[in-house]
Amino acid sequence: MKLQVSVLLVAWFGVLGCVQAEFFTSIGHMTDLIYAEKDLVQSLKEYILVEEAKLSKIKRFHSWASKMEALTSKSAADPEGYLAHPVNAYKLVKRLNTEWSTLEDLVLQDSAAGFIANLSVQRQFFPTDEDETGAAKALMRLQDTYKLDPDTISKGELPGTKYQAVMSADDCFGMGRSAYNEGDYYHTVLWMEQVLKQLDAGEEAVTTKAQVLDYLSYAVFQLGDVRRALELTRRLLSLDPSHERAGGNLRYFEQLLEEERGKMASNQTEAGQAPQDSIYERPADYLPERDVYESLCRGEGVKLTPKRQKRLFCRYHDGNRTPQLLIAPFKEEDEWDSPHIVRYYDVMSDEEIQRIKEIAKPKLARATVRDPKTGVLTVASYRVSKSSWLEEDDDPVVARVNRRMQHITGLTVKTAELLQVANYGMGGQYEPHFDFSRNDEQDVFKHLGTGNRVATFLNYMSDVEAGGATVFPDLGAAIWPKKGTAVFWYNLLRSGEGDYRTRHAACPVLVGCKWVSNKWFHERGQEFLRPCGSTEVD
Repeated sequence: MKLQVSVLLVAWFGVLGCVQAEFFTSIGHMTDLIYAEKDLVQSLKEYILVEEAKLSKIKRFHSWASKMEALTSKSAADPEGYLAHPVNAYKLVKRLNTEWSTLEDLVLQDSAAGFIANLSVQRQFFPTDEDETGAAKALMRLQDTYKLDPDTISKGELPGTKYQAVMSADDCFGMGRSAYNEGDYYHTVLWMEQVLKQLDAGEEAVTTKAQVLDYLSYAVFQLGDVRRALELTRRLLSLDPSHERAGGNLRYFEQLLEEERGKMASNQTEAGQAPQDSIYERPADYLPERDVYESLCRGEGVKLTPKRQKRLFCRYHDGNRTPQLLIAPFKEEDEWDSPHIVRYYDVMSDEEIQRIKEIAKPKLARATVRDPKTGVLTVASYRVSKSSWLEEDDDPVVARVNRRMQHITGLTVKTAELLQVANYGMGGQYEPHFDFSRNDEQDVFKHLGTGNRVATFLNYMSDVEAGGATVFPDLGAAIWPKKGTAVFWYNLLRSGEGDYRTRHAACPVLVGCKWVSNKWFHERGQEFLRPCGSTEVD
């Protein structure tokens, strides 16, 4: 029996080894963790039954293993659907990185070689601290973008979810601690307050109120709220009078307030005064259009006025009488008038989508961006997904889809980039960016020798239950994913100058598993297919 379980685990971890680390950046890859955890649970139950007599310390994990068995049976039946709920995805990463590690430490106290071999040796393929931090950041990103409070996330009350998922006080404490370790005191406060709320409601947890108050008091101090930091420290000392650090902090906070009172002017608010209801503002960041971008992601601020809407039409598109499209033209719908953005329907069949996903999944790697200064590809926090590049030789379906995009656009794919397939992870996103290289980035595509990216053809290969829109902040436009459809726009004006209105973004996926593929057409070879205009702005 031990040998059989070991073989099963080695088989699964062989798959995981190919895609090690950064699981949180791709829901497609996280599905492998579902099966790995299911096998671990089964291995654990068998181990307990065999070793129960001598491993008394393990007995308390039996009920936990049963609960995990029920959970993994449900999750394994529909991995992508289960992981579509971001709380489920976060808790999966947290369990494998933290809770199973705790179990490992306990088992190591006994001579249980079989289970230790399965768990300890193969743990190298588990999610890492980086994954757990990335998963926590993803939930915070969703919290900010879609204006969700921690209580809503903790209860799992998200739109479009078909699986129930709640966060315990210990889970919420893990979120707050992740934020604290990253120096993010704004989210530390929000999540530590949620822990207190759940503990005050009588929830049982490993985390104590004293632990929470220790983090919370320092976080509010870092946000400039000395008065509340003092209040929380006093509360901490009432629970744990011997807390050494709290005693020192109490004296320091009292001294600060006393100094500020001495400097206080008669017409000024007392320094250190807590904001009303202890609500803190979210810190500003590097993205100037953050508010506009996130509003569009929520479906707010879309500038599709009645006047503009009258200029948008639907039609059948035959690619200027392309022979292949005369008998079966595509449905074309205007999404925006200027710049012209169109959506095509029934571009890819379900069978084609499934095949492309199968080919792409083993090749998925963390999506990169090109550093505008060095031209070197690197990962970035503002692009959370995994992608792969498919050649026509990989499968006939790739060549077929490439030809179809050529027929629809009237542009040649000979100088286009390979078909890129992307799968978005927890809170997967790509913040506002240009597809074309700007004047200060002229060498970005020099190695290709095909000029700049003249146009983008974006295929939606899945529906998304909530979030995941493609938005254009400068336009006030939002385009929602629909499986089997594709959107197309030109990145360059006919003069060859970049159309800066096409700055766009992929909004964080709130609920769902988002798959897309895209083709970037380049300038060379399009000279007679899309002639230059007579002016710079044509």
